[in-house]
Amino acid sequence: MEKRSKLMPVGVEDFRKLIEKHYYFVDKTRFIKQLIDEPTDVTLITRPRRFGKTLTLSMLRYFFTLDQAAENRCLFHGLDIERAGESYMAEQGQRPVIFLTLKNAQSLKWEDELSKVAMILARLYGSYAFLQDSSALAESDRDFFLKIRRREGSQPDMEDALINLCQMLAQHYGKKPLLLLDEYDAPILAAWEHGYYEECIAFMKGFLGSALKSNDYLDFAVLTGVTRVSKEGIFSGLNNLDVSSVLSDSYADIFGFTQAEAGTLMKEVGVADQLPKLKQWYDGYRFGQVEIYNPWSVVNFIKNGCKFRPYWLNTSGNSILKDLLLKVDNRRQRELEGLLAGESVEAPIIENVIYSDLQGSRDALFMLLMTAGYLKPIETWEDESYTDWARLTIPNIEVRTAYHREILGYIAPSQGETLLKDMLRAMVEGRAANFEDHLNEILLDYTSYHDPATQPENFYHGLLLGLTILLQGHYRVESNRESGYGRFDIAFFPKKKNSPGIILELKSSDTKGDLKLAAQEALRQIESKAYAAEFEKDGVLKVWKYGIAFHGKQVWIEKEGNREE
Repeated sequence: MEKRSKLMPVGVEDFRKLIEKHYYFVDKTRFIKQLIDEPTDVTLITRPRRFGKTLTLSMLRYFFTLDQAAENRCLFHGLDIERAGESYMAEQGQRPVIFLTLKNAQSLKWEDELSKVAMILARLYGSYAFLQDSSALAESDRDFFLKIRRREGSQPDMEDALINLCQMLAQHYGKKPLLLLDEYDAPILAAWEHGYYEECIAFMKGFLGSALKSNDYLDFAVLTGVTRVSKEGIFSGLNNLDVSSVLSDSYADIFGFTQAEAGTLMKEVGVADQLPKLKQWYDGYRFGQVEIYNPWSVVNFIKNGCKFRPYWLNTSGNSILKDLLLKVDNRRQRELEGLLAGESVEAPIIENVIYSDLQGSRDALFMLLMTAGYLKPIETWEDESYTDWARLTIPNIEVRTAYHREILGYIAPSQGETLLKDMLRAMVEGRAANFEDHLNEILLDYTSYHDPATQPENFYHGLLLGLTILLQGHYRVESNRESGYGRFDIAFFPKKKNSPGIILELKSSDTKGDLKLAAQEALRQIESKAYAAEFEKDGVLKVWKYGIAFHGKQVWIEKEGNREE
């Protein structure tokens, strides 16, 4: 087998560049064969971010496009698609191709969002400047072309931009084009986050619906995104839509690295001995029945001297996790705590995500976390009412760190992780006054503290649990577990001998003046309910007991014995 390059393609999303610059390449050209063997009018593939969607569509573009066809043919020399036979290579360079990505179409306001889309369409039309002078087009078509290219089109004009471009290319070449649309749902997610969801959905329904539904000028289309969005039928009436989600077997091994591909890579770069740890950090995803590694994290691991770091978590915002951590009811809180402890949750499979349901629907939220890559399905089944269900869990170490990283992201950047570590060190060392000072400082900078809704104790419980996840390497963190004559709030069982155990009992206070009394009541509850009983069973000799009371951004901590002990 030919030795492949060790140059890792971090951030390389252009297939030609990847091949010509001799980056390490995991051959996924079998995807082209699958598309040819199993033709569908519209294929929608949903995968988490940074799993190679853009690069894969770029590969399709260079294979199918008739632009520079002879040059592009060389890019596939020796790859799986060429080895598949001449009947497949005969499809190379035979179609006009429209390649469009919406990953950067994200803004704070709808007007700015629409302006960004107008710019993207202007650039797209500019890449086909020859159509302005095409004798195959009617004058009205050339006028429309100029309006879009000059960003002079109205919103209805922009909604027709894709279908009209298909028509113009088909008339010019006498061949129907292939449409490749990357990250189609990026504008929709931005719209949901920033409050213009309805306007964006209405636009996307016209923009995509007209191009994909009964378009006589389209050969076929491939779309990628993180989710399959459903709101008032963004894909309604599209009977020719074939969806490949993270639960589908179709194309399951195309996006991301399989176990064999990851093993080959590690062997070729000379670190095969690190494969077991690589599996713990970046494996654990499951697409259909195939076990998948996160490709972004694996190539970054190699590029950065084989250092295990959470590379994927720095690639996009985690506003979904913010909602999960800060807007929790009792049930979600227990389930989140279980996930952090390595347990699983069960949820019905809802693959058509309705973003507006996320605040009120536990099931929609967990499904979105699955499609976005924060949870993985470890089991699926159908119940007696023919409803599909999935058992979900956190896939690996990298994603597990997201839960405490998300909390850190909302602490003032000037303090960040140093402040948190100081707080945790004070808590572990039994310095209650310092623990209280640091926690007060965090609350002052914690901009979303006012989101506890009607159950403030649950909010503060979730907050402290999130902040203390950083201790999981040294402690086994338990929450709401029976001990003695009741259930403690949060407890830390040491993994090392002679380290102290820790119990946190939380109360909320209606007034600032009652904070101390509420903290003392919490401390008395630890004693009266004998919460330390579990530590005695484990042979833990020293246990710090903290009663903690909250009121808004203020906190009071009482500790058994001397606060400065």
